Amino acid sequence: MSRLVALDMPGGPGFLDQLRRTLDRGDAVLPLDQRLPRAARARLVAALGASVVVSDGSGRGGGGGGRAGGDVAEHAVGTGWPVEPGDAVVVATSGTTGEPKGVVLTRDAVAASARATSARLDVDPAADRWCCCLPLAHVGGLSILLRSLVTGTAVEVLPTFDRAHVLAAATERGATLVSLVPTTLARLGADGARVYRTVVLGGSAPPENLAPHVVTTYGMTETGSGVVYDGIPLDGVEVRVDDTGEILLRGPMLLRAYRDGTDPRRDGWLPTGDAGSVTPDGRLAVHGRLDDLIVSGGENVWPEQVEAVLGRHDKVAEVGVAGRPDPDWGERVTAYVVPAGDGGAPHLDELRDLAEDAIGPWAAPRELVVVAALPRTAIGKLRRRELASVPALARVVR
Repeated sequence: MSRLVALDMPGGPGFLDQLRRTLDRGDAVLPLDQRLPRAARARLVAALGASVVVSDGSGRGGGGGGRAGGDVAEHAVGTGWPVEPGDAVVVATSGTTGEPKGVVLTRDAVAASARATSARLDVDPAADRWCCCLPLAHVGGLSILLRSLVTGTAVEVLPTFDRAHVLAAATERGATLVSLVPTTLARLGADGARVYRTVVLGGSAPPENLAPHVVTTYGMTETGSGVVYDGIPLDGVEVRVDDTGEILLRGPMLLRAYRDGTDPRRDGWLPTGDAGSVTPDGRLAVHGRLDDLIVSGGENVWPEQVEAVLGRHDKVAEVGVAGRPDPDWGERVTAYVVPAGDGGAPHLDELRDLAEDAIGPWAAPRELVVVAALPRTAIGKLRRRELASVPALARVVR
């Protein structure tokens, strides 16, 4: 009977070794986020039914009991339950409810994802080498290790993103491929990114004017990583947009089910909750989350589109856009801005002009909230629903 084994270890060669050992035994892996408090990790283990916890003795893990070799400790959890034969990994995601859900990816799905992504990126296992610097508790980081195991491509696993270490992985140890999110791409910089043959970018809406070797991806935990590269589906992946504008996906790398046994697919199609359209040249354009849509004065406003425009202002370091209730407009477009440098925040009218010129008057923000930081997930995704609760340094309403 196959078990779910929680890996409570930081990123590094030891994690990769335990991942390989666990899968070779026929068990499935639940990676735990090392930034979570000990109690939160224990709740996640119980909620998703892991039977065993493996830790490395670093002080972060919750292990104890019998030694499995070296500093690695393994102990049983009495509340766990088995996984289905063929299951490979369970990846925790909070979804839209905030409650943890475990996305179950089978070995076949993992293999399909690894082969399709490697084919699209022209990966040569004999010559290429991955640098993995994304959190391993998220599918963006974990999928790199799984690709390495499936295809035999070398990989260097870093415990976290560190610009110097990511650069050294390429310039000193020959890494040719790296997966990043917009936040880490910005920290690496254009010169740093050039040391890699290919940069795979996912996690949230990409910035404008990307270098040719940066490949944008669209996907989610339920798809086992990105399944649409630069707007084009991977081999074996089908994409359609239904009458409501929602993107639906189908393909061999999709989840089997959630850990509670529920299957979100409808006739094999996964509803993503994202809105999109297909461009005249056949590429998928993603507009944003359907429930993030702002309806202001009867006009539809997509926050990510406005953010991309407002981010061009030289006084904007970061920006998040959301709707706030308005008695006249229904919702007013609100820009939450982290100022760049010591020059102060931009004027609301300047931001309005940018949005009007690039999109239209309906997209112009009617409120500016200056903040010290934006709420983000571990991989840099904006927590849009939390913007309204961020303390304001200044507020201007038109």
